[in-house]
Amino acid sequence: MSFSELIINNNRVYHLDVSPDECASTIITVGDPYRVERVSRHFDTIECKREHREFVTHTGQINNHRVSVVSTGIGTDNIDIVLNEIDALHNVDFDTKTPKSSHTSLTIIRIGTSGALADIPVDSFLVSKAALGLDGLMYYYPQHKQYIESDVFPAKPYFTRADEGLLKKAVSHADVFGGLTLTTAGFYAPQGRSLRLQSALDLDVVAAYEFNGMAPANIEMETAGIYALSELLGHRAISFNAILANRSKGMFSKTPAATIDALILHVLHTMFHG
Repeated sequence: MSFSELIINNNRVYHLDVSPDECASTIITVGDPYRVERVSRHFDTIECKREHREFVTHTGQINNHRVSVVSTGIGTDNIDIVLNEIDALHNVDFDTKTPKSSHTSLTIIRIGTSGALADIPVDSFLVSKAALGLDGLMYYYPQHKQYIESDVFPAKPYFTRADEGLLKKAVSHADVFGGLTLTTAGFYAPQGRSLRLQSALDLDVVAAYEFNGMAPANIEMETAGIYALSELLGHRAISFNAILANRSKGMFSKTPAATIDALILHVLHTMFHG
């Protein structure tokens, strides 16, 4: 790899500004940089804090698990940066700029927010069993082969799934919903919102769509990118969603911060204490 392919400064990857010894093999991703501290304050110890642009990384220990929390910002464009750089931290030799001979499989856990398309209550939790990507990221990775022909969506979706082992653990609680997640390229028209410009996405039509026996349960901006890149790179991924809106009912949470904090506690208990 040339210097312009994988940019390294002082043994740190370019965007995250993190060195290989500062990133755990279990990574929690959050969109909001301020949410990193809301996760890491529950750690038993914190060994490292890094911040560069919208990317904040805290690494520490929780119940004898070494974990990093990384903010991604919004969208699969940023997921492309974060997933490739955390993979490089573990699987690329920085001295030779070549892949390491032994592969490290990472565990990636998303704690994010989302809007429900199905009859799912606001302020509840949903685990993404699978995802349809409407964002187009996988068009640039020819290794991904699963695309769906449909006239429901303006773009040809790619299909991807959660890791089965992580999914089994994530849906072990009866009070957590599971379903098919739509990942879009934006928040407004790409998610069926029409302000001064009309959206090409009809949410009523989308909500009635079924694939492999699943109808879309929620809509957001990162999950499909995380799942697809994780699969291609040989990692395991799961996405937890705080349902802050119900789009069919036009409702939004009155306590979004409390719901996100409750999801954080739920995920930490389920994945590291269960």
